[in-house]
Amino acid sequence: MFIFTFMTTIASPPILERLSVLGDETRTRILALLDGSEFTVSELCAVLQAPQPSISRHLKTLAAEGWVEARAEGRNRHYHLSPQLDEAARALWRIVHGEVGDASVYRSDAERARAVLEKRRMRATAFFAESAAEWDRTRAELFGSATGLAPLLGLIDPTWVVGDLGCGTGALTARLAPFTRRTIGVDRSEAMLSTAEARLHDIGTAELRCGELESLPVADGELDLAILALVLHYVVDPRAVLAEVRRTLAPGGRVLVLDMRRHDRGAGFSDAMGHVWPGFELERVEAWLADARFGSVRVQPLAPDPDATGPLLFLASARV
Repeated sequence: MFIFTFMTTIASPPILERLSVLGDETRTRILALLDGSEFTVSELCAVLQAPQPSISRHLKTLAAEGWVEARAEGRNRHYHLSPQLDEAARALWRIVHGEVGDASVYRSDAERARAVLEKRRMRATAFFAESAAEWDRTRAELFGSATGLAPLLGLIDPTWVVGDLGCGTGALTARLAPFTRRTIGVDRSEAMLSTAEARLHDIGTAELRCGELESLPVADGELDLAILALVLHYVVDPRAVLAEVRRTLAPGGRVLVLDMRRHDRGAGFSDAMGHVWPGFELERVEAWLADARFGSVRVQPLAPDPDATGPLLFLASARV
């Protein structure tokens, strides 16, 4: 009589495979370090006081199982905990880290890691100590002159409709549009709008309209934010423009006015630039906004840009 025995191979649940990777203390020490920062192989060797082949082997295992990722920078690879970890793996790691994190070896690792990170920080400090005088110019060359203002775009609510009133060639419209539901650029110059149209051709959230600031081609309450950037000194009646802007703003909407402070450069400068107003006194702008029934009015002089050759500027803000 023959007896046949059938054996069935049952695959281990993924969480058990994850757990098996964490069964080695060197790997959990590596993960504990990478959970807080990123390190190169040589830095991990220094912190863990282990040979390079051993650290590389453990990193290869962790990478294969999806625990860590690396980015290349020159000849170095910087390792960090994978942001793609699923919730089960994250929960497992929190449990393991909570159990072993207070052990003396992990505390020693953390202390040595702080020294490595401090060495990095000192490299950055030395760079800025040597480059402080040229840093603004260097940053502008690398990232553009508007770098300092770029983070403020994150304050724009992505559901807003924003009006760039007096948009000219659309430079500001193009900068605003990716952060808004819709950005409407308005200008009375067809030549300016033609240039703006070419610039904004591939930006789906941007729209251009031809019209006067005193009679905006914008519906009542259509805008959440209206920006008048260096345009108010071109209009004959700024008070009428501000009243018209208020009409276009939804309840709670805001207006921002960037313009020149009053200057004494003479009629020649204004005539050459087509200016109607030689800038404005801050008190006058504040009163005009109040007269247009805006609230929370704030008018602030801006610090001069050392590279700018034009008059000093101010920024005014108010809300409906």
